[in-house]
Amino acid sequence: MQQQKYENVLVPVDGSKTTDKVLNRAIEVAKDNDAHLDILNILEVNQFNQTYGSAVSGDVVFKLTENTDEQLKKYQKQAEDAGVKSVDIHIRFGNPKPIIAREFPKDHNNDVIVIGSTGLSAVERLIIGSVTSYVTRTAKCDVLIVRPKDKTKQSN
Repeated sequence: MQQQKYENVLVPVDGSKTTDKVLNRAIEVAKDNDAHLDILNILEVNQFNQTYGSAVSGDVVFKLTENTDEQLKKYQKQAEDAGVKSVDIHIRFGNPKPIIAREFPKDHNNDVIVIGSTGLSAVERLIIGSVTSYVTRTAKCDVLIVRPKDKTKQSN
């Protein structure tokens, strides 16, 4: 059986505890396939406005974008240092579900999405739903789900 060859890998990152593991797996996939890697972060500015009664100023959004860009540049360097030849970073604004599942892959011809199994707490998943669940149901390309290490299993 022939293994799938990927050309454009998408890894959405959210800064959660699982980001490093997900990014490292995406780097492996990109290297193994000599593929381009897109590292994406989505800022949900509307969430801040709803939570804080539209008290979030343009300066706050600018600073958040600046901080996010700095972190993405570190991820980009990490991928390049690991041997990925082509890496781009992206910041998008809006709802992560349709952006990750459909919009971004369509715009960038991604043929696989490497995503963490969860970046939310159980309560957050219950209230707003899992982005990963949505992506696996609606994405037009392959989705590789990276699971956090199971602490109940003992390694030999």
